Amino acid sequence: MKYFVRLGSATHEVILDGETVTFDGTSLRAHLEILEGTPVQLVAIGEQVHRILIRRGAERGSYDLSIDGYRVAVEALDERARTIRDMSAATDRPVGPAHLAAPMPGMIVRLNVKEGDHVRAGQGLVVMEAMKMENELRAAASGTVLRILVSPGNAVEKGAILLEMEA
Repeated sequence: MKYFVRLGSATHEVILDGETVTFDGTSLRAHLEILEGTPVQLVAIGEQVHRILIRRGAERGSYDLSIDGYRVAVEALDERARTIRDMSAATDRPVGPAHLAAPMPGMIVRLNVKEGDHVRAGQGLVVMEAMKMENELRAAASGTVLRILVSPGNAVEKGAILLEMEA
């Protein structure tokens, strides 16, 4: 089985074939042993033995590894999963900051920005009241406020665009 493993910014090709592992064209014998009753696994690669703890990450194929006490974040995807991810990433993800939409019905209380303001990710943009509570809506990414579509006192429905943003 062929995998593409990303460590930092480098991607490596790893092929698992029985007790042989090929890493970027170099083949070695390898063996994995799970220590019963513990989260520890022992991996023998060539003449070296390493103690590994594996924890799944938040996204498909992402893992946090502890190898002999050193922590490493990796992504490991087989050919099919990598192709699907690459194809969906090219078409599904928006480019630049997203417009600010109302997460629930409510009333606009205050605008913390004006058109033309440059904002950073996490900055408060709009305060709206919903269910007798004030909620500060924040920027998901850095960008510039292109257009403000609401003003204080406006009632808005869930999903209504409040601000248009651009990169």
